[in-house]
Amino acid sequence: MKSILLILSILYTSLGISQNTIHYTSVSETLLENIIQEKPINAQLAILENASLESLINELNTDSKKIAFWINIYNAFIQIALKEAPESYQDRSRFFSTKRIKIAEENLSFDEIEHGILRKSKLKISLGYLRKPFPAEWERKLRVDQVDWRIHFALNCGAKSCPAVTVYHSQNLSMELDYMTTEFLRNNTEFNKENGVAKVTSLFSWFRADFGGISEIKKILKNYDVTPIEPSSLEFTKYDWGLSLNNYISIPN
Repeated sequence: MKSILLILSILYTSLGISQNTIHYTSVSETLLENIIQEKPINAQLAILENASLESLINELNTDSKKIAFWINIYNAFIQIALKEAPESYQDRSRFFSTKRIKIAEENLSFDEIEHGILRKSKLKISLGYLRKPFPAEWERKLRVDQVDWRIHFALNCGAKSCPAVTVYHSQNLSMELDYMTTEFLRNNTEFNKENGVAKVTSLFSWFRADFGGISEIKKILKNYDVTPIEPSSLEFTKYDWGLSLNNYISIPN
């Protein structure tokens, strides 16, 4: 324990911060930025691992902060886990459910971050219509107040059909999510003007309740200028689960 505290003290000093002034949203940004730029990440991992749950809850006091932080964490650890052991992706169910991410005294899985925190304790396999009956206390304290459907175009699961990775910032979150949503949908939607059918990502099907149902999905496609009109019907394309890492993108200033 003493050695851990000594190491953290050195890390905090080198980063010019104290335990009471750590901004975990900034740490999550730096972690992902360093992964993208292939820089060391040990300092950020140590800070996150040894943070107190109370301090994390106190800082992540808005949905914007929660969403930006947890998307960055999710996307960063996907890259870490799959670069260390790409063979683990062969059993995707186990990969996403394994507790491999230590944040603020808790060992978390990708499923717990996505469905517990970012989707407000929704059951993974329910199209988004059912909630967990008994979520853990830490989950209730860390989860968002309102589900933002745009997270589905920000979370990168390591597959070829996943959205690209970028660093999210709480102060610009809505703009960043809108940009990434538009880019992803335009690149993954085909619209037939003759019959009004839109071929769209399977993400719309798997999480349809998060989007408000099929009728709202059609409105999203029109509102984001992905289709010129609301489609008459939707067809969901097959998801490509082939492994694809380093799928990074920068949002223009």
